[in-house]
Amino acid sequence: MLNGGIKMENSVKFLFSGDSALVIEFGNEISVDINKKIRKMMDDIKKENIDGIDELVPTYCSLLINYDVLKIDYNTLVEKLKTFLNNDLETAEGEEVTLVEIPTLYNDEVGPDLSYVAEHNKLSKEEVIKIHTGTDYLVYMLGFMPGFTYLGGMSEKIATPRLESPRLQIYPGSVGIAGKQTGMYPSMSPGGWRIIGRTPLKLYNPDSDTPVYISSGDYVRYVSISEEEYNDILKKVENNEYKLNIRKIKRGELNA
Repeated sequence: MLNGGIKMENSVKFLFSGDSALVIEFGNEISVDINKKIRKMMDDIKKENIDGIDELVPTYCSLLINYDVLKIDYNTLVEKLKTFLNNDLETAEGEEVTLVEIPTLYNDEVGPDLSYVAEHNKLSKEEVIKIHTGTDYLVYMLGFMPGFTYLGGMSEKIATPRLESPRLQIYPGSVGIAGKQTGMYPSMSPGGWRIIGRTPLKLYNPDSDTPVYISSGDYVRYVSISEEEYNDILKKVENNEYKLNIRKIKRGELNA
């Protein structure tokens, strides 16, 4: 059953980005509809297999396209891309999406801001965890560093402002909140997000054929685990024995 169609609007902007890249700007807000347009444009480009396009980089509201100027020029590429704008987008309950489960330990040791998030929103820590694990989050984009996920759909009930002064070190796998966003740190890094937990999974592995296994358009589901489970999974990850829970499910089966 269809939920309705979304029209690719002709107000889309095409912008120069240096001498061998362009940006398609679909809007100026974080929204599921804009993300669908970006992903549909990416799908159309890949299906068309346009000679000269080297890389597609999606963001919250735009798509960066790197291209080879010796194979295709800016104007020709823009005219080709404009032919995709009249395509309708339809969302079906039966459409398959990729769901990535992220086992996560939530406590004050690995989540030093868990108590603050609870106090800020007048909730218990248990309620924060229940709310955070109760939604399947759309991956809008990856950025900031390899494998850092920007996830949408978090409940405003646990929205919390960033730290006034960023930490110098945040451990790999840390799960954080910044305003109405949630995401994960794949590597040791400074950062200002409120850390509420940590996953034992390796989110970025430069030595792997697939360094990052989460992609824009996927969905992330956090699963609360105990400290014992955390240590067990961590050991399996270190020994390359852990099997990731990545599967296809129907859109209608997602937790809203």
